[in-house]
Amino acid sequence: MNGRHNMGGGGMGSGGYCICPKCNTRIPHRPGIRCQEEVCPKCGAKMLREGSYHHQIFLKNKKDNDE
Repeated sequence: MNGRHNMGGGGMGSGGYCICPKCNTRIPHRPGIRCQEEVCPKCGAKMLREGSYHHQIFLKNKKDNDE
């Protein structure tokens, strides 16, 4: 069994983007570095992996707040 899954790793692969939940800045995901460990270069917020579980929750909450 993969140790990453035992630790709760998302396993989304090496491609994709990290996105800032505050200013929507996107940066390429760097292999081996979780997006949540990245800091937005524009506003300093913690970033999310685009398409991840946490990103989906953020989008749902944003949509609910906009209505």
